[in-house]
Amino acid sequence: MPRFYPHPIIAREGWPFISAGLVLSIIVTACAGWWSLPFWLFTAFALQFFRDPSRPIPQDADAVLCPADGRIVVVEKVLDPYRNVEALKISVFMNVFNVHSQRAPVDGTITGVEYNKGKFVNAALDKASTENERNAVLATTRSGREITFVQVAGLVARRILCYIGEGEKVVRGERYGFIRFGSRVDVYLPTDARAEVAIGDKVSASSTILARLPLSAPAAEPEPQTVATPDAAATAAAAAALTPIERAGENGADAAETKTVAAAQAGVLDDEQQIVENIAEEVRTAAEQAVKQDK
Repeated sequence: MPRFYPHPIIAREGWPFISAGLVLSIIVTACAGWWSLPFWLFTAFALQFFRDPSRPIPQDADAVLCPADGRIVVVEKVLDPYRNVEALKISVFMNVFNVHSQRAPVDGTITGVEYNKGKFVNAALDKASTENERNAVLATTRSGREITFVQVAGLVARRILCYIGEGEKVVRGERYGFIRFGSRVDVYLPTDARAEVAIGDKVSASSTILARLPLSAPAAEPEPQTVATPDAAATAAAAAALTPIERAGENGADAAETKTVAAAQAGVLDDEQQIVENIAEEVRTAAEQAVKQDK
């Protein structure tokens, strides 16, 4: 089914159900009168479930639009399981009385579509994002930012419909999918996005701004560089002026080598002391001889 068509009051996905309910209701009414009431109730339910009204579409360049009608159940930073990066996650839960068509939240290009089979637990629960049947659409905005939006089946929903594929371009507010009978949509945004909704808020597809996403990613912080301070320079100069023995001690040089050098210096000192003693002895002998000659 083409995804482009003027938004009718009733989504085309519901026409078979409504037609069947209406025909059965008329037949049973003609045959059994008031016993046809359940059939009329089903037809009325199908009419309201498959309604698909047009909506105003904000054109703010940094706006990420809500992809579905419903209620916000999650606003938190988590790991995007499809890109394996940290992301801001915003989840919209749709009950059976909400409009169930999904619309593109941004202008951009589809870079991938991943379908995963799964369970059908209550879509309002957090585990539905990872356990239920789901269809993830990975997109890159016109400014180069990467986002992910995921259709998640619910307790009653048994059919996810997606009309876009890898390489296609989408415009914000464009109808791209439908989930039948209760479901959820998860949106994963870069962490610098700012949420414009809170848990419990009621939202509408296309017309509600879900978050603000800067057109460009924040610049990476430069790595800190170590700058030598005057004290550090003085310390380096003092280290350079150390004698070999002192430097060996500072750097934890081999103890045996240090002892050898120290012993050598001790030997030099002993020799100098012996020379001094010899000179003193000669002076004393000369003095004694001089005294004897005077006598």
